[in-house]
Amino acid sequence: MASTKWPAVVESELPRGYVITTSGRVSGVHEAGDVFKEAPFDNDERLAMDNVLTEATRATKVRFNVYIGDLGPDAGAAVDTLFPSMPEAARSVLIAVSPNDHAVEVRSGRDVAERANDRVCQLGVTAALSSLRQGELIDGLVSAVRVMAAAIGR
Repeated sequence: MASTKWPAVVESELPRGYVITTSGRVSGVHEAGDVFKEAPFDNDERLAMDNVLTEATRATKVRFNVYIGDLGPDAGAAVDTLFPSMPEAARSVLIAVSPNDHAVEVRSGRDVAERANDRVCQLGVTAALSSLRQGELIDGLVSAVRVMAAAIGR
């Protein structure tokens, strides 16, 4: 997998016990006995998300990124600002979800725009909506990535 000189996260600024893996994912550990104060997803959800992102990226040669967080009142503009900072933005797809605002935005990079076109992005959003409406954030994102990867193909 190609790497970028402009990571979205600066490794030297990560807390002790955290690293950027060769795939670009941030991986972290905590001391034995410590409990995460606010772990938003359980291990199965994190594993499912990691697996689907890895599988989709390998199958399509398009890097899939997911952002979950507050996008503010203008989600589209926020994602337009955020997308260039994603790893390998030119050859990637970003699925951004702002759960509190019920907003889903998808962007594709210029090098993959023909393969990850508006139709494919809409398919991903449509695949996610049913689960998202039921409060199943990870299930919705997994569905979106799988559908988009299948539509993009190799």
